[in-house]
Amino acid sequence: MKKIIFMGTPQFAVEILAGLLQSPYEVIAVVTQPDRPVGRKKVLTLPPVKQLALAYDIPVYQPEKISGSPELEELMGLGADLIVTAAYGQFIPTRLINSTPYTAINVHASLLPKYRGGAPIHYAIWNGDSETGVSIMYMTRQMDAGDVLAQRPCIIEKTDDVGMMFEKLAIMGRELLLDTLVKLFSNEITAVKQDPELVTFSPQITKEQEQLDWTQTAERIDCHVRAFRPFPSTYTYLDNARVKIWTGQPIDYPSSAAEVGTIVAIKRNQLVVQCADNTHYAISEWQESGKKRLTIEKYLNGNTAESIIGKQFTMQEEIES
Repeated sequence: MKKIIFMGTPQFAVEILAGLLQSPYEVIAVVTQPDRPVGRKKVLTLPPVKQLALAYDIPVYQPEKISGSPELEELMGLGADLIVTAAYGQFIPTRLINSTPYTAINVHASLLPKYRGGAPIHYAIWNGDSETGVSIMYMTRQMDAGDVLAQRPCIIEKTDDVGMMFEKLAIMGRELLLDTLVKLFSNEITAVKQDPELVTFSPQITKEQEQLDWTQTAERIDCHVRAFRPFPSTYTYLDNARVKIWTGQPIDYPSSAAEVGTIVAIKRNQLVVQCADNTHYAISEWQESGKKRLTIEKYLNGNTAESIIGKQFTMQEEIES
């Protein structure tokens, strides 16, 4: 029986680990990020992968930094045949990669060489791509640059958000990994080098990127909202207060001379907002600063149309100027 060390942290990696636990291979150790305080009350929380590993009595390693750690030496002495990673969150030392006969492979949520980096699903939706997918590739010192063992595409629907795509791609990644392992261990697979001319990157999302830009078209606004839902979410400003935009959609609406970001109408319990090129985005759910997430329909139960139509969403820079 082949022995595997699994390295991963978030919910995406849970599905991958779950597949390995139901496979004919033995997961002899799980490496994940340290427990972190979560939420306003800073409750110390176990990474999702650790929770699953403990349920199966698998030894868990959580070095703050794996390179140079005592855990690294111990992992190298376990006698694993292969290391499998999925959204682990740290670079894997070359010493560890080379310590196993089959080295290390990674489950990455994009069709490499497109979207190397930590937020490939976010960028695929944000950029309006019609498809993304999963790649299985060898780990190297350069981020996501290893030779590709297998790939599988996945369509991005116009209604998909990042949460939905994480679920789809996690299941796809699990299935593709198990198919790949059979071929890898039987030496029936040939890795393909990535084309350096086609490389693009998807770095971690910053706070600044969460802010909506109403000078874009309604279609681009919609891609932005879906790409950041449910995490980290998008926001804008109204009456000098931050407002999160949760759901909405581009709609057909008569042209107007209103400035971008202006709420021009209420239609079907949605706030119709003027965007670039006389396009319109209809907000159906938002969250005002310090309040709960709320549908516009419920918001209008306590507020009149006259009190909101004509107001303008702005960017922070405009407020501070």
